[in-house]
Amino acid sequence: MTLGRRSLLKLAGSTTLTATVPGWAWGAGPAPGENSDHTLRIATGLVELAPDRIISTTLYNGQFPGPLLRLTEGTRVIVDIFNDTDTPELVHWHGQMIPSAVDGAAEEGTPTIPPHGMRRIAFVPRPSGFRFYHTHVAAGGDLNRGTYTGQVGPLYIEPKDNPGAYDREIFLVLKEFEPSFSRGGDMAMAALAGDPVAELVQMGKAADAAAREKTKGFEVGYESFGINGKMLGHGEPIRVKQGERVLFHVLNGSAGEIRSLALPGHVFRVVALDGNPVPMQAEVPVLWLGTAERISAIVRMDHPGIWVMGDLADDDRRRGMGIVVAYERQSGKPLWIEPKPARWDYARFGRPQSAIAPDETIEMTIVKHNAALNGFNQWTLNGEAFSMETMRPRYTLHRGRRYRFRIRNASDDIHPLHLHRHSFELTRIGGKPTGGVIKDVVMLGGFQELEFDFVADNPGPTLFHCHQQLHMDFGFMALFDYA
Repeated sequence: MTLGRRSLLKLAGSTTLTATVPGWAWGAGPAPGENSDHTLRIATGLVELAPDRIISTTLYNGQFPGPLLRLTEGTRVIVDIFNDTDTPELVHWHGQMIPSAVDGAAEEGTPTIPPHGMRRIAFVPRPSGFRFYHTHVAAGGDLNRGTYTGQVGPLYIEPKDNPGAYDREIFLVLKEFEPSFSRGGDMAMAALAGDPVAELVQMGKAADAAAREKTKGFEVGYESFGINGKMLGHGEPIRVKQGERVLFHVLNGSAGEIRSLALPGHVFRVVALDGNPVPMQAEVPVLWLGTAERISAIVRMDHPGIWVMGDLADDDRRRGMGIVVAYERQSGKPLWIEPKPARWDYARFGRPQSAIAPDETIEMTIVKHNAALNGFNQWTLNGEAFSMETMRPRYTLHRGRRYRFRIRNASDDIHPLHLHRHSFELTRIGGKPTGGVIKDVVMLGGFQELEFDFVADNPGPTLFHCHQQLHMDFGFMALFDYA
């Protein structure tokens, strides 16, 4: 079965808005005759995860991950995007504060890149730090579309002042391949700090009881896993010297998986989340990343050996989710040692006091309706699934005001929540007040609640959604307009 967002949302009584603007997509105003700074070409290609595991998927510039783009904060950039496929495409510049016309979301009015066509866009990169780019088309029931493909690439915006407290930096993109549908399955929720809220548990049980379908809806599983397009044991290891300080920029490029990463005998000193420096750097034994999250962490290489840096999930790691770290003058078989359990606590990286009071609070409650759409789960915010016909749910923002989102999760899933074109500050998570942690994606645990603040300082239609492809395709989105 192949269903796009158009077909799926028709099930809920809606149709799809299609944006088509010939010629150029005008962001910061590229002029005819200007040369582009970067070129992206979207086309089908091959990813050689291992000599006996070669995957055909859609790629940027024929490679996975897509090319690392290094931009300079505040310096205008022009990008040519060619679409060599038979279907319209979009490139979302994740985590940047840029105009809606070039952000890369149809819901915001960004024109698509037509089949076998091209668009030239221009924008001023900001803020600095680790960002990335990826497709933003709906996949629905088509596992050859959207973020199930290999359309993901790292992007780093050079800060105006880089203290350089490390010896070298390495970019790692974590990604699964060969997706397939299965029925249900419980997501492991013990990774996040905080306890379930009893009221939300009861709301979730009530939604399950009211569901027409008593079986769980479709979920997506994967056959192959890799880091930077290579399964564990294939490709070049990360070669290090004792005493080196290596800054790892880690991106979870998944379509919907929560990922972990550990390096036996070492700790990660987290210095930035989603590209933004944290107020309180802290050492952790394991990194946890929701879909589309990024972590920048320094590891001091002080435990010589040949190690496996990989996911805590044994099955995923055995099927490729890892990479070898090899010290010079060391030999032998790569060794994996499971670290002690550790919960991921965002508040550990923040200030203990909460942020300033908001001008207005917007509350949202997430509810899952099992198998409500032809076997797929439907997701609602305050009782409403997103419709491309009505563009609802929809909220109005006033420029310059500080908004607090209070989001309650009445489902047993972890949701990586993403706000386009803005960064937000965590103010309460896992039951703890906090401040100073700036992000654009945050994981909300099952039956938990969180709060974050943002200032409405980038006018234009703005999308909010869960970054799990299945969830956003089946209702988990909202749109914000500036008055």
